[in-house]
Amino acid sequence: MMEAKAELRKIVAFSEKEHEVFVANKKLEIVDYHLQNNVFYKDLVGTTTFTSWEDLPVLNKKNLQKPLLDRLSKEYSTKNSYINKTSGSSGTPFIFAKDKYCHALTWASNMYRFGWYGIDFNTSYQARFYGILMDFIGNKKERFKDFLGHRFRFSIFDLSDEVLEGFLNHFRTKKFNYINGYTSSIVLFAKFLQKRNIVLTAICPTLKVCMVTSEMLFEEDKILLEKQFGIPIVNEYGASELDLIAFENPQDEWQVNSETLFVEILDENNKAVPNGTSGRIVITSLFNKAHPFIRYDIGDIGILDEQSTLQKPILKKLIGRTNDVAILPSGKKSPGLTFYYVTKSIIEDDGNVKEFVIRQTKIDTFEIEYVSETELNLAQIEKIEKAIALYLENDLVFIFNKKEKLERNKSGKLKQFVSFVK
Repeated sequence: MMEAKAELRKIVAFSEKEHEVFVANKKLEIVDYHLQNNVFYKDLVGTTTFTSWEDLPVLNKKNLQKPLLDRLSKEYSTKNSYINKTSGSSGTPFIFAKDKYCHALTWASNMYRFGWYGIDFNTSYQARFYGILMDFIGNKKERFKDFLGHRFRFSIFDLSDEVLEGFLNHFRTKKFNYINGYTSSIVLFAKFLQKRNIVLTAICPTLKVCMVTSEMLFEEDKILLEKQFGIPIVNEYGASELDLIAFENPQDEWQVNSETLFVEILDENNKAVPNGTSGRIVITSLFNKAHPFIRYDIGDIGILDEQSTLQKPILKKLIGRTNDVAILPSGKKSPGLTFYYVTKSIIEDDGNVKEFVIRQTKIDTFEIEYVSETELNLAQIEKIEKAIALYLENDLVFIFNKKEKLERNKSGKLKQFVSFVK
Protein backbone atom coordinates (compact mmCIF):
# COMPACT_ATOMS: atom_id res chain seq x y z
CA MET A 1 0.00 0.00 0.00
CA MET A 2 2.86 2.40 0.80
CA GLU A 3 4.31 1.74 -2.67
CA ALA A 4 0.93 2.48 -4.32
CA LYS A 5 0.53 5.72 -2.35
CA ALA A 6 4.06 6.79 -3.34
CA GLU A 7 3.38 6.07 -7.03
CA LEU A 8 0.11 8.02 -6.94
CA ARG A 9 1.86 11.02 -5.33
CA LYS A 10 4.45 10.88 -8.11
CA ILE A 11 1.76 10.79 -10.86
CA VAL A 12 -0.19 13.67 -9.28
CA ALA A 13 3.00 15.78 -9.22
CA PHE A 14 3.73 15.36 -12.96
CA SER A 15 3.88 18.42 -15.17
CA GLU A 16 1.44 18.47 -18.09
CA LYS A 17 4.12 17.21 -20.48
CA GLU A 18 5.27 14.49 -18.04
CA HIS A 19 1.68 13.37 -17.65
CA GLU A 20 1.25 13.12 -21.41
CA VAL A 21 4.34 10.88 -21.66
CA PHE A 22 3.15 8.81 -18.66
CA VAL A 23 -0.31 8.13 -20.22
CA ALA A 24 1.16 7.27 -23.64
CA ASN A 25 3.65 4.84 -22.07
CA LYS A 26 1.08 3.21 -19.75
CA LYS A 27 -1.37 2.69 -22.63
CA LEU A 28 1.29 0.94 -24.72
CA GLU A 29 2.54 -1.05 -21.72
CA ILE A 30 -0.88 -2.37 -20.61
CA VAL A 31 -1.97 -3.34 -24.14
CA ASP A 32 1.33 -5.06 -24.88
CA TYR A 33 1.16 -6.90 -21.55
CA HIS A 34 -2.31 -8.33 -22.24
CA LEU A 35 -1.55 -9.19 -25.88
CA GLN A 36 1.43 -11.25 -24.66
CA ASN A 37 -0.08 -12.71 -21.47
CA ASN A 38 -3.87 -12.86 -21.83
CA VAL A 39 -5.43 -15.33 -24.28
CA PHE A 40 -8.90 -13.79 -23.88
CA TYR A 41 -7.64 -10.35 -24.90
CA LYS A 42 -5.35 -11.65 -27.67
CA ASP A 43 -8.34 -13.49 -29.20
CA LEU A 44 -10.49 -10.36 -28.91
CA VAL A 45 -7.88 -8.21 -30.71
CA GLY A 46 -6.99 -10.97 -33.18
CA THR A 47 -3.26 -10.23 -33.14
CA THR A 48 -0.32 -9.93 -30.75
CA THR A 49 0.70 -6.52 -32.10
CA PHE A 50 -1.21 -3.32 -32.80
CA THR A 51 -0.45 -0.24 -34.84
CA SER A 52 -2.84 2.36 -33.47
CA TRP A 53 -4.92 2.86 -30.33
CA GLU A 54 -8.07 3.55 -32.38
CA ASP A 55 -7.80 0.14 -34.06
CA LEU A 56 -8.14 -1.68 -30.74
CA PRO A 57 -11.61 -3.17 -30.15
CA VAL A 58 -14.00 -1.62 -27.65
CA LEU A 59 -14.60 -4.14 -24.89
CA ASN A 60 -18.17 -4.45 -23.62
CA LYS A 61 -19.94 -6.28 -20.83
CA LYS A 62 -21.17 -9.02 -23.20
CA ASN A 63 -17.54 -9.89 -23.99
CA LEU A 64 -17.09 -10.52 -20.26
CA GLN A 65 -19.93 -13.04 -19.93
CA LYS A 66 -17.58 -16.00 -19.70
CA PRO A 67 -15.86 -17.68 -16.74
CA LEU A 68 -13.31 -15.49 -14.95
CA LEU A 69 -10.61 -18.16 -15.28
CA ASP A 70 -10.87 -17.81 -19.08
CA ARG A 71 -10.20 -14.05 -18.77
CA LEU A 72 -7.29 -14.00 -16.31
CA SER A 73 -3.74 -13.26 -17.46
CA LYS A 74 -0.90 -15.76 -17.09
CA GLU A 75 0.54 -15.91 -13.55
CA TYR A 76 -2.73 -14.61 -12.07
CA SER A 77 -5.34 -16.71 -10.30
CA THR A 78 -8.24 -16.23 -7.91
CA LYS A 79 -5.74 -16.79 -5.09
CA ASN A 80 -3.25 -14.02 -5.92
CA SER A 81 -5.77 -11.43 -7.21
CA TYR A 82 -8.55 -9.31 -5.78
CA ILE A 83 -11.84 -10.83 -6.97
CA ASN A 84 -15.26 -9.16 -6.85
CA LYS A 85 -18.57 -8.96 -8.68
CA THR A 86 -20.28 -5.93 -10.22
CA SER A 87 -23.67 -5.01 -8.74
CA GLY A 88 -25.55 -5.79 -11.95
CA SER A 89 -27.29 -2.40 -12.01
CA SER A 90 -26.58 -2.31 -15.76
CA GLY A 91 -28.43 -5.62 -16.16
CA THR A 92 -25.20 -7.48 -16.95
CA PRO A 93 -23.36 -8.50 -13.76
CA PHE A 94 -19.98 -10.23 -14.02
CA ILE A 95 -17.05 -11.33 -11.85
CA PHE A 96 -13.80 -9.42 -12.33
CA ALA A 97 -10.23 -9.44 -11.03
CA LYS A 98 -7.59 -6.85 -10.18
CA ASP A 99 -4.00 -7.63 -9.39
CA LYS A 100 -3.04 -6.73 -5.83
CA TYR A 101 -1.00 -3.67 -6.84
CA CYS A 102 -3.80 -2.28 -9.03
CA HIS A 103 -6.23 -2.81 -6.14
CA ALA A 104 -3.86 -0.96 -3.78
CA LEU A 105 -3.72 1.93 -6.28
CA THR A 106 -7.54 2.01 -6.32
CA TRP A 107 -7.52 2.51 -2.55
CA ALA A 108 -4.74 5.10 -2.79
CA SER A 109 -6.83 6.96 -5.38
CA ASN A 110 -9.88 6.88 -3.09
CA MET A 111 -7.86 8.10 -0.10
CA TYR A 112 -6.28 10.91 -2.14
CA ARG A 113 -9.65 12.27 -3.31
CA PHE A 114 -11.42 11.93 0.04
CA GLY A 115 -8.43 13.75 1.52
CA TRP A 116 -9.47 16.86 -0.43
CA TYR A 117 -12.21 17.18 2.20
CA GLY A 118 -10.16 16.31 5.28
CA ILE A 119 -11.35 12.69 5.40
CA ASP A 120 -8.85 10.05 6.55
CA PHE A 121 -9.98 6.45 5.93
CA ASN A 122 -7.98 5.26 8.94
CA THR A 123 -9.60 7.56 11.49
CA SER A 124 -12.70 9.33 10.08
CA TYR A 125 -16.05 7.78 11.07
CA GLN A 126 -18.41 7.08 8.17
CA ALA A 127 -22.22 7.02 8.15
CA ARG A 128 -22.76 4.50 5.34
CA PHE A 129 -26.05 4.42 3.38
CA TYR A 130 -25.72 1.11 1.51
CA GLY A 131 -27.42 -2.23 1.12
CA ILE A 132 -26.34 -5.12 3.31
CA LEU A 133 -26.59 -8.92 3.12
CA MET A 134 -29.66 -10.03 5.04
CA ASP A 135 -28.64 -13.62 5.89
CA PHE A 136 -27.22 -13.96 9.41
CA ILE A 137 -23.62 -14.90 8.54
CA GLY A 138 -23.34 -12.47 5.60
CA ASN A 139 -24.81 -9.68 7.70
CA LYS A 140 -22.37 -10.27 10.57
CA LYS A 141 -19.40 -10.37 8.14
CA GLU A 142 -20.42 -7.02 6.62
CA ARG A 143 -20.94 -5.47 10.06
CA PHE A 144 -17.49 -6.68 11.15
CA LYS A 145 -15.89 -5.21 8.00
CA ASP A 146 -17.71 -1.95 8.72
CA PHE A 147 -16.34 -1.96 12.26
CA LEU A 148 -12.78 -2.44 10.99
CA GLY A 149 -13.32 0.26 8.33
CA HIS A 150 -14.59 2.90 10.80
CA ARG A 151 -18.10 2.75 9.33
CA PHE A 152 -21.62 2.44 10.68
CA ARG A 153 -24.03 1.09 8.09
CA PHE A 154 -27.64 2.19 7.71
CA SER A 155 -29.52 -0.55 5.86
CA ILE A 156 -31.54 1.14 3.13
CA PHE A 157 -34.07 -1.56 2.21
CA ASP A 158 -36.71 -0.04 4.53
CA LEU A 159 -36.81 3.76 4.55
CA SER A 160 -40.10 4.34 6.36
CA ASP A 161 -40.35 7.32 8.73
CA GLU A 162 -39.99 5.03 11.75
CA VAL A 163 -36.71 3.65 10.39
CA LEU A 164 -35.44 7.13 9.45
CA GLU A 165 -36.21 8.26 13.01
CA GLY A 166 -33.85 5.51 14.14
CA PHE A 167 -31.20 6.79 11.70
CA LEU A 168 -31.57 10.26 13.23
CA ASN A 169 -31.01 8.89 16.74
CA HIS A 170 -27.68 7.41 15.61
CA PHE A 171 -26.60 10.85 14.39
CA ARG A 172 -27.51 12.24 17.82
CA THR A 173 -25.31 9.72 19.63
CA LYS A 174 -22.39 9.01 17.24
CA LYS A 175 -19.59 11.35 16.14
CA PHE A 176 -19.81 10.81 12.38
CA ASN A 177 -17.29 12.69 10.22
CA TYR A 178 -18.84 12.02 6.80
CA ILE A 179 -21.77 10.43 4.99
CA ASN A 180 -21.25 8.10 2.02
CA GLY A 181 -23.76 6.08 0.04
CA TYR A 182 -26.49 5.80 -2.55
CA THR A 183 -27.97 9.11 -3.67
CA SER A 184 -31.69 8.22 -3.50
CA SER A 185 -31.48 6.96 0.09
CA ILE A 186 -29.54 9.99 1.30
CA VAL A 187 -31.97 12.36 -0.47
CA LEU A 188 -34.89 10.58 1.22
CA PHE A 189 -33.23 11.09 4.63
CA ALA A 190 -32.77 14.80 3.80
CA LYS A 191 -36.50 15.10 2.96
CA PHE A 192 -37.29 13.49 6.31
CA LEU A 193 -35.11 16.10 8.04
CA GLN A 194 -36.73 18.91 6.03
CA LYS A 195 -40.18 17.81 7.20
CA ARG A 196 -38.96 17.99 10.80
CA ASN A 197 -37.11 21.26 10.21
CA ILE A 198 -33.80 19.72 11.35
CA VAL A 199 -30.31 20.59 10.06
CA LEU A 200 -28.12 17.54 10.62
CA THR A 201 -24.98 19.41 11.78
CA ALA A 202 -27.05 20.93 14.61
CA ILE A 203 -27.30 17.47 16.17
CA CYS A 204 -24.08 15.97 14.75
CA PRO A 205 -21.54 18.84 14.62
CA THR A 206 -18.62 16.51 13.78
CA LEU A 207 -19.92 16.04 10.21
CA LYS A 208 -17.66 17.51 7.50
CA VAL A 209 -18.91 16.30 4.12
CA CYS A 210 -21.33 13.98 2.28
CA MET A 211 -20.34 11.87 -0.74
CA VAL A 212 -23.18 10.50 -2.90
CA THR A 213 -22.65 7.74 -5.45
CA SER A 214 -24.15 5.16 -7.84
CA GLU A 215 -27.32 7.08 -8.77
CA MET A 216 -27.96 10.42 -10.48
CA LEU A 217 -27.72 13.54 -8.32
CA PHE A 218 -30.05 16.29 -9.55
CA GLU A 219 -29.19 19.94 -8.86
CA GLU A 220 -32.28 20.59 -6.70
CA ASP A 221 -31.52 17.49 -4.65
CA LYS A 222 -27.97 18.73 -4.11
CA ILE A 223 -29.37 22.06 -2.86
CA LEU A 224 -31.74 20.20 -0.51
CA LEU A 225 -28.87 18.05 0.85
CA GLU A 226 -26.65 21.08 1.45
CA LYS A 227 -29.46 22.86 3.29
CA GLN A 228 -30.55 19.93 5.49
CA PHE A 229 -27.09 18.52 6.23
CA GLY A 230 -25.22 21.83 6.55
CA ILE A 231 -22.10 20.40 4.84
CA PRO A 232 -20.62 20.25 1.29
CA ILE A 233 -22.16 17.59 -0.99
CA VAL A 234 -19.70 15.75 -3.23
CA ASN A 235 -20.80 13.86 -6.33
CA GLU A 236 -18.88 10.63 -6.90
CA TYR A 237 -18.92 8.46 -10.04
CA GLY A 238 -17.17 5.13 -10.02
CA ALA A 239 -17.25 1.49 -11.04
CA SER A 240 -16.15 -1.35 -8.80
CA GLU A 241 -14.30 -3.08 -11.66
CA LEU A 242 -12.27 0.08 -12.32
CA ASP A 243 -11.80 2.84 -9.73
CA LEU A 244 -13.30 6.21 -8.89
CA ILE A 245 -13.98 7.60 -12.38
CA ALA A 246 -14.90 11.17 -11.42
CA PHE A 247 -15.03 12.97 -8.08
CA GLU A 248 -16.22 16.51 -7.41
CA ASN A 249 -13.28 18.64 -6.35
CA PRO A 250 -13.49 21.60 -3.92
CA GLN A 251 -13.89 23.93 -6.94
CA ASP A 252 -17.20 22.17 -7.83
CA GLU A 253 -15.67 20.50 -10.90
CA TRP A 254 -16.38 16.82 -11.56
CA GLN A 255 -12.71 15.91 -11.98
CA VAL A 256 -12.00 12.72 -13.91
CA ASN A 257 -9.38 10.30 -12.60
CA SER A 258 -6.44 10.64 -15.00
CA GLU A 259 -3.91 8.93 -12.70
CA THR A 260 -5.05 5.28 -12.91
CA LEU A 261 -7.53 5.51 -15.80
CA PHE A 262 -7.65 6.78 -19.37
CA VAL A 263 -11.16 7.99 -20.22
CA GLU A 264 -12.49 8.44 -23.77
CA ILE A 265 -15.88 9.67 -25.04
CA LEU A 266 -16.71 7.80 -28.26
CA ASP A 267 -19.45 7.93 -30.90
CA GLU A 268 -21.31 4.92 -32.34
CA ASN A 269 -18.36 4.26 -34.69
CA ASN A 270 -15.91 4.13 -31.77
CA LYS A 271 -14.35 7.45 -32.77
CA ALA A 272 -13.49 10.07 -30.13
CA VAL A 273 -15.91 13.01 -30.07
CA PRO A 274 -14.84 16.63 -29.41
CA ASN A 275 -15.05 17.87 -25.81
CA GLY A 276 -18.53 19.26 -25.17
CA THR A 277 -20.17 16.48 -27.24
CA SER A 278 -22.02 13.53 -25.72
CA GLY A 279 -20.92 9.97 -26.32
CA ARG A 280 -20.23 6.59 -24.75
CA ILE A 281 -17.87 6.58 -21.79
CA VAL A 282 -15.03 4.17 -22.60
CA ILE A 283 -12.32 3.55 -20.01
CA THR A 284 -8.90 1.92 -19.88
CA SER A 285 -7.47 0.72 -16.57
CA LEU A 286 -3.80 1.63 -16.92
CA PHE A 287 -2.51 -0.70 -14.19
CA ASN A 288 -4.65 -3.85 -14.10
CA LYS A 289 -2.50 -6.75 -15.29
CA ALA A 290 -4.70 -9.52 -13.89
CA HIS A 291 -7.65 -8.68 -16.14
CA PRO A 292 -7.88 -6.47 -19.24
CA PHE A 293 -10.12 -3.41 -19.08
CA ILE A 294 -8.85 -1.76 -22.24
CA ARG A 295 -11.21 0.58 -24.13
CA TYR A 296 -13.98 -0.80 -21.92
CA ASP A 297 -17.48 0.55 -22.62
CA ILE A 298 -18.89 1.05 -19.15
CA GLY A 299 -22.44 1.47 -20.48
CA ASP A 300 -22.86 5.17 -19.64
CA ILE A 301 -23.25 8.28 -21.76
CA GLY A 302 -21.47 11.47 -20.77
CA ILE A 303 -19.86 14.74 -21.87
CA LEU A 304 -16.36 16.04 -21.12
CA ASP A 305 -16.13 19.77 -20.50
CA GLU A 306 -14.65 21.91 -23.30
CA GLN A 307 -11.91 23.08 -20.88
CA SER A 308 -10.72 19.50 -20.23
CA THR A 309 -7.08 18.57 -20.66
CA LEU A 310 -5.44 15.14 -20.69
CA GLN A 311 -4.11 15.77 -17.19
CA LYS A 312 -7.31 17.31 -15.83
CA PRO A 313 -10.40 16.05 -17.67
CA ILE A 314 -13.67 17.43 -16.28
CA LEU A 315 -16.93 15.49 -16.61
CA LYS A 316 -19.46 18.14 -17.64
CA LYS A 317 -22.47 15.86 -17.54
CA LEU A 318 -23.39 12.23 -16.92
CA ILE A 319 -26.49 11.56 -19.00
CA GLY A 320 -27.21 8.01 -17.90
CA ARG A 321 -26.88 4.45 -19.04
CA THR A 322 -26.98 3.54 -22.73
CA ASN A 323 -29.73 1.00 -21.95
CA ASP A 324 -31.88 3.54 -20.07
CA VAL A 325 -33.51 4.79 -23.26
CA ALA A 326 -37.24 5.09 -23.94
CA ILE A 327 -38.34 4.21 -27.48
CA LEU A 328 -41.60 6.06 -28.25
CA PRO A 329 -44.44 5.27 -30.72
CA SER A 330 -43.18 7.97 -33.13
CA GLY A 331 -39.81 6.22 -33.31
CA LYS A 332 -38.21 8.94 -31.22
CA LYS A 333 -35.63 7.82 -28.65
CA SER A 334 -35.29 9.70 -25.38
CA PRO A 335 -33.03 9.17 -22.34
CA GLY A 336 -35.15 7.65 -19.58
CA LEU A 337 -33.90 10.30 -17.20
CA THR A 338 -35.76 12.92 -19.28
CA PHE A 339 -39.02 11.24 -18.21
CA TYR A 340 -37.81 11.01 -14.66
CA TYR A 341 -36.66 14.61 -14.49
CA VAL A 342 -39.82 16.11 -16.04
CA THR A 343 -42.01 14.05 -13.70
CA LYS A 344 -39.81 14.87 -10.69
CA SER A 345 -40.22 18.63 -11.18
CA ILE A 346 -44.01 18.24 -10.73
CA ILE A 347 -44.49 15.18 -8.55
CA GLU A 348 -42.46 16.56 -5.63
CA ASP A 349 -44.09 20.02 -5.58
CA ASP A 350 -46.45 19.25 -2.71
CA GLY A 351 -43.78 17.55 -0.58
CA ASN A 352 -45.84 14.38 -0.01
CA VAL A 353 -44.13 12.17 -2.59
CA LYS A 354 -40.96 10.72 -1.06
CA GLU A 355 -39.57 8.89 -4.08
CA PHE A 356 -40.69 7.28 -7.33
CA VAL A 357 -39.57 5.19 -10.30
CA ILE A 358 -40.78 5.01 -13.90
CA ARG A 359 -41.11 1.77 -15.87
CA GLN A 360 -41.87 1.62 -19.58
CA THR A 361 -43.97 -1.53 -19.98
CA LYS A 362 -45.16 -0.99 -23.60
CA ILE A 363 -44.06 1.38 -26.34
CA ASP A 364 -46.79 3.86 -25.31
CA THR A 365 -47.29 2.88 -21.64
CA PHE A 366 -45.41 4.02 -18.55
CA GLU A 367 -46.02 2.94 -14.96
CA ILE A 368 -45.06 5.39 -12.23
CA GLU A 369 -44.65 3.79 -8.82
CA TYR A 370 -44.42 6.26 -5.97
CA VAL A 371 -44.23 6.36 -2.18
CA SER A 372 -46.47 9.04 -0.66
CA GLU A 373 -48.71 9.76 2.30
CA THR A 374 -51.57 10.58 -0.09
CA GLU A 375 -52.55 9.53 -3.61
CA LEU A 376 -51.70 11.87 -6.48
CA ASN A 377 -54.74 13.92 -7.42
CA LEU A 378 -56.17 14.41 -10.90
CA ALA A 379 -54.65 17.89 -11.27
CA GLN A 380 -51.13 16.55 -10.54
CA ILE A 381 -51.59 13.64 -12.96
CA GLU A 382 -52.81 15.97 -15.72
CA LYS A 383 -49.86 18.31 -15.09
CA ILE A 384 -47.39 15.41 -15.47
CA GLU A 385 -49.07 14.20 -18.68
CA LYS A 386 -49.06 17.71 -20.18
CA ALA A 387 -45.40 18.28 -19.29
CA ILE A 388 -44.32 14.98 -20.86
CA ALA A 389 -46.41 15.72 -23.99
CA LEU A 390 -44.62 19.09 -24.23
CA TYR A 391 -41.10 17.67 -23.81
CA LEU A 392 -41.60 14.35 -25.61
CA GLU A 393 -44.84 13.50 -27.44
CA ASN A 394 -48.62 13.15 -27.15
CA ASP A 395 -50.86 10.11 -26.57
CA LEU A 396 -48.68 8.31 -24.05
CA VAL A 397 -50.47 6.27 -21.37
CA PHE A 398 -49.52 6.66 -17.69
CA ILE A 399 -50.49 4.32 -14.86
CA PHE A 400 -49.86 5.61 -11.34
CA ASN A 401 -49.37 3.13 -8.50
CA LYS A 402 -48.98 4.24 -4.89
CA LYS A 403 -46.65 1.93 -2.92
CA GLU A 404 -45.64 1.52 0.71
CA LYS A 405 -42.00 1.23 -0.42
CA LEU A 406 -40.08 0.79 -3.65
CA GLU A 407 -38.14 -2.33 -4.58
CA ARG A 408 -34.37 -1.81 -4.62
CA ASN A 409 -31.90 -4.25 -6.17
CA LYS A 410 -29.78 -6.60 -4.04
CA SER A 411 -27.11 -3.99 -3.40
CA GLY A 412 -29.70 -1.37 -2.42
CA LYS A 413 -29.63 0.77 -5.57
CA LEU A 414 -32.83 2.31 -6.90
CA LYS A 415 -33.18 2.24 -10.69
CA GLN A 416 -35.04 5.45 -11.44
CA PHE A 417 -36.06 4.51 -14.99
CA VAL A 418 -36.20 1.14 -16.73
CA SER A 419 -37.63 0.17 -20.10
CA PHE A 420 -38.92 -3.32 -20.87
CA VAL A 421 -39.37 -2.40 -24.55
CA LYS A 422 -36.67 -3.80 -26.82
